[in-house]
Amino acid sequence: MAVFRDKHPLRKVGQWLQTSFRKLGMKDMKIKGKTGKDGAEGQVLTIAGRRKPYLIAAGVMALLAIAGFTTQQYISANTIDYYLVYRDGEQLGTIDNPQQVDELLASRKQEVEQQHPGLQMVMETGTLDYVPQSGFKAQPESEQTLQKLGGLLDFHAVGVEVRVEGKLIGIAADQAAADRVLEKIQAQYGTQSAGKSGMKVKALAFDDSQAQVESKEVTKVEFVEDIATGEISISPERVTDEEELYKRLTQGTNKPTKYTVQEGDCVGCIASKFDISRQVIYQNNPWIEDDIIRVGDELDLTVIQPAVTVQTEEIVKETEKVEPPITIQKNDEMREGESKVVTEGKPGKKLVTYKLVKQNGYLMSEEVTGEEILEPAVPSVIIKGTKVVRGEGSGKFAWPVSSAKVSSSFGKRWGRQHKGIDITGSKSILASDEAVVEFVGQKNGYGNVVILNHQNGFKTLYGHLSSYTVSKGDIVEKGDQIGVMGNTGRSTGTHLHFEILKEGDAQNPLSYL
Repeated sequence: MAVFRDKHPLRKVGQWLQTSFRKLGMKDMKIKGKTGKDGAEGQVLTIAGRRKPYLIAAGVMALLAIAGFTTQQYISANTIDYYLVYRDGEQLGTIDNPQQVDELLASRKQEVEQQHPGLQMVMETGTLDYVPQSGFKAQPESEQTLQKLGGLLDFHAVGVEVRVEGKLIGIAADQAAADRVLEKIQAQYGTQSAGKSGMKVKALAFDDSQAQVESKEVTKVEFVEDIATGEISISPERVTDEEELYKRLTQGTNKPTKYTVQEGDCVGCIASKFDISRQVIYQNNPWIEDDIIRVGDELDLTVIQPAVTVQTEEIVKETEKVEPPITIQKNDEMREGESKVVTEGKPGKKLVTYKLVKQNGYLMSEEVTGEEILEPAVPSVIIKGTKVVRGEGSGKFAWPVSSAKVSSSFGKRWGRQHKGIDITGSKSILASDEAVVEFVGQKNGYGNVVILNHQNGFKTLYGHLSSYTVSKGDIVEKGDQIGVMGNTGRSTGTHLHFEILKEGDAQNPLSYL
């Protein structure tokens, strides 16, 4: 009797043994199977016959050995390897190979990215684990398991939020898109790489017909506001395209703003109060002449207020004309009031360097940072009558302020002439040349004013004084104190407004000083 513990191949083995006995001539050998004690049908195989015992035994043993080897091969050949799939510790089912899951994930991600082009999509799979298994003729349920896993997959987009002073303006597709928009905004007013030569800048805010621009260079381009960017997980529909993000950052609002001039107001004061450029006030109110505004006047201060402000610093170098000084030679043989030009003067040239600060293209401040004489001016020599007239100027003007610094230069500003220069420095105001005091008092827009008549065709005006130390008719020498710097009239901050007039026409003081 032979006992087989694996019930599945028993029938085939029995049939094979029966055929083998017959081929050996043992036709009387009988193969019977019966149910074992544990109720498993075919577990016990009985072999009986009338042949000699040793022949039976030998045959049976040989055949059983062959049968055992063949059965093992059969079982091994029909054993299937497969995997249990777990997601976040929960069993989903069985698959043939983990590669099937990889292919599913790659396919789904490609599908979602095609549905949302240009976006960075992140797939949430959970934690996937694979436990290897094997079984006789096992049949993994790969299709059902993959279908179940696919239904659990989730996707979200990763964008880059753009915040200005903490306020969310929009969400770019990625950091590169956000950077492109910000660089485009800066590029309107200058090049992002400040400090390099050959930069393109907008025209100056002023236009002096006597000046020739030699060079313009943007030295700094920066945002005034704090701009922050950072990644954020969002649904795809919340992503802002680049054109829309650009509009949100630059268009802003332009709600009309009206202002009624109050006592003590000036153009510069109002600009500072509303944190706007004087250029805006002049452009919106073309009726303003010589900076004169009156109480009750209504000003249009409407200006686009974008979400971001681009501030630029520009270095501008100009070649400017230097007017020839006048040298007076006295002649006793000539009557008083007679004069004769001996030598015609010749203008010179100098290179003046300005630093301009602009916000979104509007000029906020200008400063003269350097001067270089290129061609000295040749003085005009005039012979006048012998009788010396006290208070007659030399025609050579000195700075009216010690440690002088020009804060606003001469020339046209937004279509209007700035008739002098604004100077800061020592508070003592000095006579620029010998003269007779022609006027002491107040003038509209200028505050406290002293006007000196140099009796040679030139006059000088000193405005915004806090006080004066001379009286009308006084004769002053060059360098005498005539007043104290102040902030009277329509003035922005303590400074001196200084004018040189030749035969009544305003001249550029920088051409004479």
